[in-house]
Amino acid sequence: MDAMFKKFIYVVLFGLLAACATSPTGRRQLVLLPESQIVVMGVQSFHQLQDNTPIEKKPAVNAYVQCVADAITRLPPVQEQSTDWEVVVFDSKDVNAFALPGGKIGVYNGLLTTAQTQDQLAAVIGHEVGHVLARHGNERMSQQFAAQQGLALLDTWMTANNSGSRQTAMALLGIGAQVGVLLPFSRIQESEADKIGLHLMAMAGFDPRESVKLWQNMSNSGGGNPPEFMSTHPSHDTRIHDLEAGMASAVTRYEEARAAGRRPACKAPA
Repeated sequence: MDAMFKKFIYVVLFGLLAACATSPTGRRQLVLLPESQIVVMGVQSFHQLQDNTPIEKKPAVNAYVQCVADAITRLPPVQEQSTDWEVVVFDSKDVNAFALPGGKIGVYNGLLTTAQTQDQLAAVIGHEVGHVLARHGNERMSQQFAAQQGLALLDTWMTANNSGSRQTAMALLGIGAQVGVLLPFSRIQESEADKIGLHLMAMAGFDPRESVKLWQNMSNSGGGNPPEFMSTHPSHDTRIHDLEAGMASAVTRYEEARAAGRRPACKAPA
């Protein structure tokens, strides 16, 4: 290994180590960007979506979603992220929801056909808020930035060394960056958000056992799963298995929340 390539490796490793952070589950993660910048981007994205997507007008639907979201966003760990969460219901048949840094939550009303109870809706919102608490947006952008910069540095080194295998190596590394590095991290993020969301919904007084029913509904409505190896999301079966593995502690938190008077009663629209 020549001196220039060693320097390249040292620079990359030093940069990665300096940018390491820890998620709420204790996982080490790469966070390169200032969180304040991520918040600005989240708020801008939310406003752009509001401008370009129809908004749900039915008061009963909005009140129901707001009720479920409020129970979760009032929790102390969520308040640490933002004390002024905004919830918008979009008029779309998409079965989807999201949460963004800066305290923004979006729910598509098509989700309400699959998330059939307040507890199931809480499982989705808790999961999405979990992404924000774990800084997954920052981590994902940091991973992409690091991969792009690493490829650029390696390309410079190969050019300087007149490597005859430059194109082949770059192609192989490109595949590795997408499947071997970035894709598993994204699946880890999804599983981590499931764990965080499970405990958030339980702490808010929603029955965490309904999260399993939610993903059973997802499986029944969505047909077969894509091959898990090439998916950024775990399969429904894997997701359910992982949720059940953490269910005992979540149920304990749920029972504690109920005993403390946290008993959400959000009225679903007729």
